[in-house]
Amino acid sequence: MKPVQTTTLMANAIRALAMDAVQKANSGHPGMPMGMAEIAVALWDGHYRHNPANPGWMNRDRFLLSNGHGSMLHYSLLHLSGYDLSMDDLRSFRQMHSKTPGHPEVHITPGVETTTGPLGQGIANSVGMALAEWLLAKEFNRPGFDIVDHHTYAFLGDGCLMEGISHEVASLAGTLRLNKLIWLYDDNGISIDGKVEGWFTDNTPQRFAAYGWNVIPDVDGHSVEAVDAAIAQAKTSDRPTLICCKTIIGKGSPNLQGGDKVHGAALGEKEVAAVREHLIWDAIPFDIPAPIYEAWDHKQKGLEAEGQWNKLFDGYRAQFPELASEFERRMKGELPGKFEETLAAAIAATVEKKETIATRKASQNAIQALAPVLPEFLGGSADLTGSNLTNWKESIAVRSGVPGNHINYGVREFGMAAMMNGIALHGGYIPFGATFLTFSDYSRNALRMAALMKIRSLFVFTHDSIGLGEDGPTHQSVEHVSSLRLIPNLDNWRPCDTTESMVAWGEALKRTDGPATLIFSRQNLPYMERDASTVACIAKGGYILRDADNPRAVLIATGSEVELAVNAAATLAGQGIAVRVVSMPSTDVFDRQDAAYKQQVLGKGIPRVAIEAGVTDFWYKYVGLEGAVVGIDTFGESAPAPVLFKHFGFTVDNVVGKVKSVLV
Repeated sequence: MKPVQTTTLMANAIRALAMDAVQKANSGHPGMPMGMAEIAVALWDGHYRHNPANPGWMNRDRFLLSNGHGSMLHYSLLHLSGYDLSMDDLRSFRQMHSKTPGHPEVHITPGVETTTGPLGQGIANSVGMALAEWLLAKEFNRPGFDIVDHHTYAFLGDGCLMEGISHEVASLAGTLRLNKLIWLYDDNGISIDGKVEGWFTDNTPQRFAAYGWNVIPDVDGHSVEAVDAAIAQAKTSDRPTLICCKTIIGKGSPNLQGGDKVHGAALGEKEVAAVREHLIWDAIPFDIPAPIYEAWDHKQKGLEAEGQWNKLFDGYRAQFPELASEFERRMKGELPGKFEETLAAAIAATVEKKETIATRKASQNAIQALAPVLPEFLGGSADLTGSNLTNWKESIAVRSGVPGNHINYGVREFGMAAMMNGIALHGGYIPFGATFLTFSDYSRNALRMAALMKIRSLFVFTHDSIGLGEDGPTHQSVEHVSSLRLIPNLDNWRPCDTTESMVAWGEALKRTDGPATLIFSRQNLPYMERDASTVACIAKGGYILRDADNPRAVLIATGSEVELAVNAAATLAGQGIAVRVVSMPSTDVFDRQDAAYKQQVLGKGIPRVAIEAGVTDFWYKYVGLEGAVVGIDTFGESAPAPVLFKHFGFTVDNVVGKVKSVLV
């Protein structure tokens, strides 16, 4: 460990950069970076294994700033230790298109592992990362070749611990004994509203002990030596560790430290000057003396650490060439060479079998067909495996000390989704997790973050409408599909039969720049006949399922309502009214097609009627105000599904009437 005089200067460099950047932006949160400065020195200088020259080194430790509002702490660490983050980047803190946004964002700032904004999700991501590390180590390591061997560290504050998601993921991490997971808690007793003792009096050490964690309480967060010793102790534990660091928010600010005023606003020019005097920090804003840069510089250590690992991996490759190649493929996120062939065969099999089954079962069939060539599949369910059908014949349940490829997340929908994001960000696995569609509300923010981060998390939602039946309106999804479509960069698939279900899985897996939802029915749905060219068009998100000469109207439907559209079209044809039926399993994918294709499918100047067992507002973007929508703008009822569909107007007669109304 470096001398105290040196580590003090290293910590004060963080304080100076944080207050200067926030002051220049006149926006931000200086309190946390100033309060956690010594904790950061202890971790980053003494334990955190990384390579600034290669932020994507496979066996690096992972560091997450769950209390992401203190982003200048992270940016200061990245800049000082040698990442491609210049002083000009720090000067551009919170400005348009800068590499230093208000909260850390993955793919924007080199060295940032995840996008943290909403409190608690960073620590949830960290559990997913630690789980991925453990599973990969069990799968790929061999005696003498621990090619997967790293820790996951997260900083967090009171706000993260108040969020319910912290309970969900900490409980599961303790149950699974993820011992390479270490959280450092900034216990400063302050949040935006003031002293948290008025609304947060949990005995946090006892709480985490009850989860099965190793807890190190009452650590002096302003002693680099004390924090360093705590981290060293944590690394020897057989359980995840919470290090409770007692700190003073805004440490170094003589007039504001210890209070809420320093939490989320610039200090002001007078207080910035007072901090410089208090810390005996003579450097001008955004200026770090050369000796402090030298103390922080991690470039050579990083190169040496990765170099040692590269030598280990070369030896591993020599002895286990197939394993080495597979490990590299999976960490790069590349699908196996046999994937397209397997997918094509699986789609062809659905065409041949023509099964009438629930699409949730069709989804399980898709998983079963693709799993043999996708060892990176890591499935799961939030306590509904038997209903969501996310398991397959060869799936093995993950348990403490027992690796597998299917996770029983328990009733933790939000935690599941955020952990999946962490797994996807870590690399090596393609996570998918399931619950009922109506419970997507619980996990919605993690879905949003997956879309923002452009990662391949696959969210399976079954029991997709009033077709759920007797469970009633609390469980019947009405607004959910449309609301999910409002999230940018999230592909949503609601297939109508086995073939569309298989295509949906294939397209979701092939996409590398964003997540997808896969939305399936509880009830059986009939197979829809198609020719080969029509099957090929499913991947475009919307296509002509049934056409007619000179159609007078177009019916657009998704999921279970496609059958209704086809039957209504047949009735209309018998009455001399020709209509086209368009199946649109993914409006998101369809919207990305070129204008010519979209016009070919939807026609021009032809009245349109949309049919979906959900809210109607979304569909007017396709049918226009002159068109019509058969949908539900109320909550459901408790009754058998057939009764409900008739009650809410999902009948051939009603659809026929709607078509005739737009023809007048």
